[in-house]
Amino acid sequence: MFKFSDVQSMIRENVRKLAREELAPLAPIYDEKEEFNKEGFQKLAELGLLGITVPEEYGGAGSDIIGATIVMEELGAVDPALALSYGDHTILCANNILIHARNEQKKKYLPDLASGRKIGAMALTEPEAGSDALSIKTTAVKEGDHYILNGTKTFITNGPVADIFVVYAKTSPEKGKRGISIFIVEKNFPGFHVGKKLKKMGMRSSPTSEIYFEDCIVPAENLMGEEDGGLYAMLQNLDIERITLSGISLGIIRESLEISLRYAQERKQFGQPIGNFQMIQEKIANMTILYNAARNLVYTAAFKALNGEKANMEAAMAKVFASEAATTAALNAVQILGGYGYTRDFPVERLARDAKLMEIGAGTSEIQRFVIYKELLRRGGIG
Repeated sequence: MFKFSDVQSMIRENVRKLAREELAPLAPIYDEKEEFNKEGFQKLAELGLLGITVPEEYGGAGSDIIGATIVMEELGAVDPALALSYGDHTILCANNILIHARNEQKKKYLPDLASGRKIGAMALTEPEAGSDALSIKTTAVKEGDHYILNGTKTFITNGPVADIFVVYAKTSPEKGKRGISIFIVEKNFPGFHVGKKLKKMGMRSSPTSEIYFEDCIVPAENLMGEEDGGLYAMLQNLDIERITLSGISLGIIRESLEISLRYAQERKQFGQPIGNFQMIQEKIANMTILYNAARNLVYTAAFKALNGEKANMEAAMAKVFASEAATTAALNAVQILGGYGYTRDFPVERLARDAKLMEIGAGTSEIQRFVIYKELLRRGGIG
């Protein structure tokens, strides 16, 4: 059973205060405008959260994936879109560099990412390589002291606003999945282009776009790790991504539950609070069960990964359960609030739209179940 340390509890308290008092009022404004919440992002920088897992020597907070998951839960409760952009910046980009980059690369890029002077993103998904991430077609060919990248990435979170991208490309296409390498690409490198911003159902203030590499020149020193050595790093980072981003789903479940509980006590119909009606009680009780079950799955997986244990099945279970529970909880909240829940005057409408992405991004629920099944066979059962 997991137990938060005093430091982790302090992180939760500080982020919850910031989220409630300063970020919550901004969320519907930026959702309506469908613009990146730079104001909220800056507030996270001021609290030292943009380098949550980055050591203090590089300007970070020196926490870990538990701390990152806690932050994403608290942000997810008030603004899942900001939490999504935050996770892409801190985990998919900065933490990826922290784990897999050389010391010179860490010194060059981590301080700017941790301070918020630069915004980070990761570029893996392609038009024909979504769930099948290993079939990416973007290529990187070495020519002297640089690589030439060609290809297209799509559904890139933070794509329109990011300065630094962690990019996966094939350096040896003939090797298939064992020919993948990772590069740190800056937005001003020649041949790098950002496509149009995508209009989405939810997570509307977390900007998403395609990006293009047209004979993009990337210095050889920006190769992260060994050439053709990106497969292990990709799989390792996917587990961390799935665990930490599940914190967003936890926040959505918890907020949906808390709003529903308050409303059920205040709203009266037929001369009494609607919370007196058994069907409302059942919905709220089920949401409570979903939150506690998801919370145990997510943080148990996080503690296991932090201790260096293999956690791909645990990450997949946490991700699929929490994401589907978030959609269920948010829709239940809309139902409990009735007509009010369907309006933008209450946040549950936005939470319901935002929740659905969590069943798709970082590996669909179908892919998570495939991972669980394959790992179950490998382990010889559940015991």
